[in-house]
Amino acid sequence: MKNWYMLTVVGADRAGIVARLTRELFDAGAYLGEASMLRLGGNFTIMLMVCGAWSADGLRERLSAVAGEWGLRVHVDAIEGGLHQHVLPDVRVHVHGADRAGIVAEMTEALARLDVNILSLDSDVGGVHAAPFYVMQIEGVAAAGVGAVEAALEPLRARGIDVRVETIETLVG
Repeated sequence: MKNWYMLTVVGADRAGIVARLTRELFDAGAYLGEASMLRLGGNFTIMLMVCGAWSADGLRERLSAVAGEWGLRVHVDAIEGGLHQHVLPDVRVHVHGADRAGIVAEMTEALARLDVNILSLDSDVGGVHAAPFYVMQIEGVAAAGVGAVEAALEPLRARGIDVRVETIETLVG
């Protein structure tokens, strides 16, 4: 019997983490599904769909040596596989502004009120410690349309946040 898990791994960023982890999974007979792997503030994080014949505890045990060797924290959750359900975004929101608490909450709450399904959100803090600025990009599906998103974000612009909304044109086929 094959079980699907969402494997989340976090550790200090260094070369070779992906190679070592995926080799261990391959040697364990795992099938890998969708993945997101990225560096955040000197840390490396992986979210990876993994399928295999083991239990969640068995998967954790299988990865314990790699985790110890590389200083990784491993979390495993049972999930439904759900492959081949890729959703294409139709709106992209670019955000720039002085870094301050609440930008992400305000932006995502405005989008949630329109039932925008956020598919990805990437952010970074730039500038210098004395004058940081926040940069965020959100892609999603806007059921109400890009015009409604533009209007909903206008109050944030009035508070000094630079927001740009664009339609994503996706060619399929």
